[in-house]
Amino acid sequence: MQDMKTSYDAAIIDYGMGNLFSVKNACEFAGLTAVITNTKEVIQSARLMILPGVGAFGDAMKNLSSLGLADLLKVEVGKGKILFGICLGMQLLMNESREFGRHAGLGIIDGDVIGLDRTDGEGIAVKVPEVGWNRIYGPADSKRDTGLWSGTFLEGVKDGEYMYFVHSYFVRPVSDDLILARASYGRQEFCSALSYKNVFACQFHPEKSGRMGILIYQNLAKMLKSGSN
Repeated sequence: MQDMKTSYDAAIIDYGMGNLFSVKNACEFAGLTAVITNTKEVIQSARLMILPGVGAFGDAMKNLSSLGLADLLKVEVGKGKILFGICLGMQLLMNESREFGRHAGLGIIDGDVIGLDRTDGEGIAVKVPEVGWNRIYGPADSKRDTGLWSGTFLEGVKDGEYMYFVHSYFVRPVSDDLILARASYGRQEFCSALSYKNVFACQFHPEKSGRMGILIYQNLAKMLKSGSN
C-alpha cells in the first residue's frame, strides 16, 4: 500500500497500459524515488509525472478518463509540473489519434497521431510495427554538434544515437518548433522527441535504450534538482 504521506520524485501513471516496472527501475537507477500509482493524491504530491504506455490509443484514453486521471494530468501540467510521455504516452498528449477510428487525446500539445506508412516510396512493403533500434537526429536545420540538445532532457545524447522503438503510430505536432529529434523508418521521417514548456516526450523507450536512455532519466533528475521546471 502506498504511503499517502510519502512524497516521491516521480509518479509513474498506472492506467493498465504501460511498461511500468522497467520505467521504475530506470528512475531509481538515475537516483529518482519513484512510485507506480493511479492515486490522485500521490500524483499531486510527486514532483514529476511519467506517462508510459503500450497498446491502443482509444483504450488508453478510456482508462485514463475512467480513473479521473485525464483531467488531473492537465491540471498538474497547468501548474507547471513536469510531465514526461513515453511511446503511447507521447501520443496521448496530442489532440487526437487516427488509430482504429478517431479518438480525442489529452490536448496538452496541438497535433495529431497517424500511422507509419506500410510501403516505402517504391511500393515495397515495410514491416509495421517498427520494433528495434533506430537512430535519432536533430531537426534538419539544427547544428550537428555536441551541444545539439543542451539544456533539454536529451542533453549529452549524440546526434545519430540509437534508441529502442516499438510503435506503429507517431505524432505530428502542429508546430515544428516543438520537435527535438526525428527518426526515419522506411522512407518516412517522424518526430521521435519533443519539448513544450514543462512537457517532454519521446516515441522510443529510454528505459530499454541502454546507457543513453538512462541518461535521459538522469537529465530529468537534474531538472528536478535545479528546479528548472
